[in-house]
Amino acid sequence: MELRPLEGGDEGEAIAAHRELADDHFTFLLGWGPSGSWTDYLASLERLRLGVDVPTGLVPATFLVGVLDERIVGRVSIRHELNEHLRTSGGHIGYGVRPADRRRGVATQMLSSALDLAPSLVVDDEVLLTCADSNTASAAVIERCGGRLDDVRIDPFEGELSRFYAIALLRP
Repeated sequence: MELRPLEGGDEGEAIAAHRELADDHFTFLLGWGPSGSWTDYLASLERLRLGVDVPTGLVPATFLVGVLDERIVGRVSIRHELNEHLRTSGGHIGYGVRPADRRRGVATQMLSSALDLAPSLVVDDEVLLTCADSNTASAAVIERCGGRLDDVRIDPFEGELSRFYAIALLRP
């Protein structure tokens, strides 16, 4: 599986993934709106990656899609730093996998690849990952990738019990 930025030719597949995951209350295309152009959306992701004109409430972040057999199977967002919201909900790395591609190791591959990239992107010495306490599949992925459970508490934004994991970054 390859992790890469979205490209011009990904629009149809990415929007299909966005619609599929909306049924799970998960936003696949962060900051995308159907009224804007795909070119403008890709440019906004690049500005966010570079930390240029970052909208209020957001932080610089790298958005990548997981591609397997030329098909987008998921996405990962690596936040370069945390704001107060991300410290209590979301963390440094968020990911999602399309329903048809779950239970095939895709999430583990994506998170593992994201963790390989994180030392060059994230300013902190460890990354925070969160998941709903009821999401045992996501908890298992984080733990397989080295996640250390630090806390279980109510996520003030989601209003549900969440697990908070830390993973130390290996810097060269």
